[in-house]
Amino acid sequence: MPRRRWTGSVLLTLLLTVLSPLPAGAADPVPGGAEPVPRAAAVPLPSLSATTTQVASGLRRPTALAAPDDGTDRLFITEKSGTVRVYHPDTGLARTPLVDITPAVDESGNERGLLGIALAPDFADTHDLYLAYTALPDGAVTLARYRLDESRLEVLLSQEHAEFSNHNGGQLAFGPDGHLYWSIGDGGGSGDPFRSGQRLDTLLGKILRIDVSRGCDPLPYCVPAGNPFVDTPGARGEIWLYGLRNPWRFSFDAADGSMWIGDVGQGRWEEIDHLAPGRGGLNLGWSCYEGLEKFANGDCVPGEEYTAPVFTYSPYTGGCSVIGGHVYRGREHAALLGGTYIATDYCSSTVWALRPDGSGGYEQAEIGEMPTQVTSIGTTADGEFYVVNDLPGGLHKVSFAREEPTCRVDRKVTAWGTGMTVDLTVTNTGTAPVNGWTLRFPLALGQTVVSDWNTNLTQGGNVITAANAPHNATIAPGASVTLGYLTGHTGDASPPARFTLDGDACAVGR
Repeated sequence: MPRRRWTGSVLLTLLLTVLSPLPAGAADPVPGGAEPVPRAAAVPLPSLSATTTQVASGLRRPTALAAPDDGTDRLFITEKSGTVRVYHPDTGLARTPLVDITPAVDESGNERGLLGIALAPDFADTHDLYLAYTALPDGAVTLARYRLDESRLEVLLSQEHAEFSNHNGGQLAFGPDGHLYWSIGDGGGSGDPFRSGQRLDTLLGKILRIDVSRGCDPLPYCVPAGNPFVDTPGARGEIWLYGLRNPWRFSFDAADGSMWIGDVGQGRWEEIDHLAPGRGGLNLGWSCYEGLEKFANGDCVPGEEYTAPVFTYSPYTGGCSVIGGHVYRGREHAALLGGTYIATDYCSSTVWALRPDGSGGYEQAEIGEMPTQVTSIGTTADGEFYVVNDLPGGLHKVSFAREEPTCRVDRKVTAWGTGMTVDLTVTNTGTAPVNGWTLRFPLALGQTVVSDWNTNLTQGGNVITAANAPHNATIAPGASVTLGYLTGHTGDASPPARFTLDGDACAVGR
């Protein structure tokens, strides 16, 4: 395929080195300095089930979560208007905000407001936290330190963002190197009108890395000497990664320091990127690429190398904005999904589970649904998962269980030139008959169905919806039906990687 300038295969080789399984009996570290969690054999992703339990209500458009590692078991929750609320599992949601910077915050438009929070690594001693927000009077995206002991807001860095109200980014996180990372969107509008993604003279469309533990006059922070563009003429030294559209949420894996990024797409592809530790200076493609696909009229620089996402999905799944999450490193569900990355989507609420498969790719499955309009996935100091949802404004605890799939799909592929046939055998592995069914699965980029058999099949984008034919509508327990299709391709003849039958994830056979 004409994507030879992507550096995805090189990246995956690096990741496999970093993410290779630990020896038998090894253990995963957990946040907060707790005892390591013994690693169990990996549970197949389709055997995982994610559910949520609402534990608080009454939040006003919550946007982000953070947990102080100070032994208090608290969660801090930002609200779009400029407040930070406190939740405790014993006493619930406190009525009085911990922080109120509403006079400084521009919350006009759907995507402006108080957007991100990170707690200083020495928060238990300093009581300093960091906030990302759009500021009055001009909507500049702003990073500030808030000193709780003094109720004082100190602006550290801002980037003009006046023309459009969308694509502000807003994630804040301290990396394993102790530096603060901050994501900023491309400036908004549609199609990267400022060509921000590929420019190094602007902070728009970037993830930044700065040292907030000290100042380097005249700056109230320092630019780390190891940042990739500190010696590049005309470039902003704060830039760590570029070529991003709207990296709303990213996180670091507590076990290996690798970075996971959920970058919101234009309208055809949502993407998740996974980068090995210390990989600054990478170009993630926007606006030359959206996901793995060349973006029409995008900003492509001759000779440039781009780092490919490890996972993409189409809004034809019902999604609209990827909500990047975290790798699970807690204790409660360690035997089920330790080392598995969890993300969701603001519109579809699908729970995505991803993890390296040991051969250069990633296992993937849809393992449940979140509440409607989740805006952020956060963790406690011990690594357990919570989410907040936008409207009606709730806090939910996330739980995981093993629930064996009630279906299995085996695949047979015959490929030639620019064509291929795919035969699918769908087996009912449950205990109840299936009466009328719909199988959904994604195709690889560049595949287009020409014809099908034993099913009523429709293609929307890269998403296939295959419904039963009249003669095979019932699948008895233990029984199977076969169906298939003929498709053209542009170089990628790989079979579908995941399937859902009537919304439930299926095991994937050969």
